[in-house]
Amino acid sequence: MIDVNLKMASSHQAKDYKSDQYVRWCPGCGDHALLNCLNKAMAELGIEPHKTAVISGIGCSSRLPYYMNTYGFHTIHGRGAAIATGVKTAKPELSVWLATGDGDCLAIGGNHFIHAVRRNVDINILLLNNKIYGLTKGQFSPTSDRGFVSKSSPFGTVEDPFHPVELALGARGTFFARCIDVDLANTTEVLTLSAKHKGTSVVEILQNCVIFNDAIHDNVVDRAWRAERTILLKHGEKMLFGANKDKGLVIDGWQIKDVIIGQNGYTIDDVLVHDATTKDDTLHLKLGLMSPQNGLPLALGVIRDVEEPTYDQGIEEQVKEVQAKNPVRKLTDYLMKQDVWEVK
Repeated sequence: MIDVNLKMASSHQAKDYKSDQYVRWCPGCGDHALLNCLNKAMAELGIEPHKTAVISGIGCSSRLPYYMNTYGFHTIHGRGAAIATGVKTAKPELSVWLATGDGDCLAIGGNHFIHAVRRNVDINILLLNNKIYGLTKGQFSPTSDRGFVSKSSPFGTVEDPFHPVELALGARGTFFARCIDVDLANTTEVLTLSAKHKGTSVVEILQNCVIFNDAIHDNVVDRAWRAERTILLKHGEKMLFGANKDKGLVIDGWQIKDVIIGQNGYTIDDVLVHDATTKDDTLHLKLGLMSPQNGLPLALGVIRDVEEPTYDQGIEEQVKEVQAKNPVRKLTDYLMKQDVWEVK
């Protein structure tokens, strides 16, 4: 359940979550902005650094644990979700974050990603999507568009990309949000809301790679047309967009349609109100798949936030239930309960 007014008392500042390590991302990389927003979100939430663990796989974004004054684990390629699942299950009192990229998460790590989402482990997945393999110097990734020319596709790719929202919701995801690296205020708010969600939260951050895929998201993030090509969704509020907030989204049959309020008979009353908490994900998926390429604004903000039982809580309750019925606490006690033979 979303409560944008909910704030936890905090005695920490953003700087308390920054490590003393030199940040080795390229100047202009979107990872810098995400790190800044994450520090601010943690301070706002009041998460204790020693009760926080930041896990990552392999890739540029996966260097993030080095720059956090928290527990961290830089794991192996694609396995961050599996490690994060283990950390949260073993230490449920920790706030667990996973930093991953589109290649790390959706290619070699795709299986671990969908099962973490399916299990609804209480972890926060930060999926930085720059549509390229940056660390390995510019190969196309699972989110690269059809026809994309790269070092590993010199004549253009001949395949369609994954849409992270489709994977997350297809795996029965309970939380999905999207933000852009250059919008610090809304990114910080989205990260804060993702941390308050009980279950797996997936936040897709549209991020720029200035070296190998520069300006890949400019068709939506450029200030010249951002207001017309994106819509910031907020639970309980009308789906309005445009520089003058004079455009809105309505349902036309089975499809979402954008309209200008006051034209063709459409009024503010016709505009949809965003409900992120409805369990039916039909509209959430439609919202998540909108883009200027199909004539609709790209959805930003929290698209889906529903409550379901979490994996780690289920494991914890099951262990307590078994312990209450079985007094055995040590392996020796367990072995001695069975038939025993003494060999002389």
